[in-house]
Amino acid sequence: MKFIGIIPARYASTRFPAKPLAMLGGKTVIQRVYEQVSGILDEAYVAIDDERIESAVKAFGGKVVMTSVNHKSGTDRCYEAYCKVGSGYDVIVNIQGDEPFIQRSQLEAVKACFNDESTQIATLVKPFTVDDGFEALENVNSPKVVVDKNMNALYFSRSIIPYQRNKEKAEWLQGHTYYKHIGLYAYRAAVLKEITALPQSSLEQAESLEQLRWLENGYTIKVGISEVETIGIDTPQDLARAEKFLLEHKEIK
Repeated sequence: MKFIGIIPARYASTRFPAKPLAMLGGKTVIQRVYEQVSGILDEAYVAIDDERIESAVKAFGGKVVMTSVNHKSGTDRCYEAYCKVGSGYDVIVNIQGDEPFIQRSQLEAVKACFNDESTQIATLVKPFTVDDGFEALENVNSPKVVVDKNMNALYFSRSIIPYQRNKEKAEWLQGHTYYKHIGLYAYRAAVLKEITALPQSSLEQAESLEQLRWLENGYTIKVGISEVETIGIDTPQDLARAEKFLLEHKEIK
């Protein structure tokens, strides 16, 4: 199978405007994401909506495709970019443009989900650990996932799922393996076309989680497991954390 990576990158982020162009250890955030992905997938493009990001990507030698400023989700932007780049790929991998530390092992894990011919969509999770603490578990900005015995997603929620009725909350992480969603998606080409044509669903609007639209419409989402912790850049505070991470990990250039 051939895999193409699409990295959606918006300029007008609500919480962090111009985020893709923010500097992190001497490179822009978008350059770090692109370099982490290059060479692992068959091809990689940054899907942008602003000429300033286009110029920055071309300056470091990256491939870029201009997309509409009106997209409501990264998935929609991915599909437009894929259509413009051309066919010939079996799976489109949607890599968040604010994940500068995405690892090869994570991309390989999501690719491996498609060894199962029935896989329509794939994503990743990371198990919460006892050391993470209950505060991390209840963080609404860190969606949780429950899966079935075949590692297909049953539901995603900003709430803690499942709720352990007969245990104190301090014991929840000891009594059950909770999964934190990592926002990396991959879709078979035909499925991506179908899901971008779906209207928003009630569950999606309630939780503000796009993937619930797909579940609500009967699509299956295969879940791969990653043990790697990454730092997403959602706010300037996250950028400061990422700078600290770089200083503590000199091996990352």
